[in-house]
Amino acid sequence: MTIATDLQNLRDRLAPSDRMPLVFLGHGSPMNALEDTQFSRAWTELGQSLPRPKAILVVSAHWMTQGTTLVDVSKMPRTIHDFYGFPQALYDQQYAAEGDPELARTVASLLASHHAEEDDTWGLDHGAWTVLKFLYPDADVPVFQVSIDMGRDLDHQLEIGRTLSELRDRGVLILGSGNVVHNLRAMRPGGAPQDFATEFDTLFKDKLEDRDLAHLADRNKLGSLLTMAHPSVDHYMPALTIAGASDDKDKLTFMTDAIDLGSVSMRSFVFHA
Repeated sequence: MTIATDLQNLRDRLAPSDRMPLVFLGHGSPMNALEDTQFSRAWTELGQSLPRPKAILVVSAHWMTQGTTLVDVSKMPRTIHDFYGFPQALYDQQYAAEGDPELARTVASLLASHHAEEDDTWGLDHGAWTVLKFLYPDADVPVFQVSIDMGRDLDHQLEIGRTLSELRDRGVLILGSGNVVHNLRAMRPGGAPQDFATEFDTLFKDKLEDRDLAHLADRNKLGSLLTMAHPSVDHYMPALTIAGASDDKDKLTFMTDAIDLGSVSMRSFVFHA
């Protein structure tokens, strides 16, 4: 089946809709799922303002693959508690949304040129459910995840976003979850933001406003600042996916731009009409 045919099947199955926004959320600590924080309150408010999607596609920092992009086609994605040393109440959390196997398989076909494959073993990791529980607390919108191929460089994730952008006109909300700055080795609980964290966060904001996505995906231009902000780029990749799915017609709104724990940017952003 060709990509053109897959697109036609998608258009036949999902009626045209108003163009859906694109959302990137800095998810930070899993404890945000339990605590009343400025971040969880902002996610709740955002959920109340978002249009109701037909389905949600999540790109989370916590589903990493090598050499392939996996798409979760499970009917009932399991809630994954992929963290350690937290209170039992966090492990008791469940987000019982249904998946959308048919749409997920179509997405796998759309991403065939990016070595995409179907997977039914994943579910919803904490990068997904800890924010979805505030956006859509009734878990009544079908949701599935797409993995990050860590074997490819930054510009690949922009390409993934461009390919997925077609879904926006079919009622699908594309949600990225990670952090614009994420260096757990440099954390200062209760301390002031690290200089490198503020510098990279500001650089990201400025380049995104300028729509200079090439700069944001260029390791040479980002230099050592990228390495300080991201010893591993897994939390950065979802931000590039969302940026790649945007276009010049989108307006850009930033929210929750604090640096938490000294070295974790909680900056979130929305592309919208």
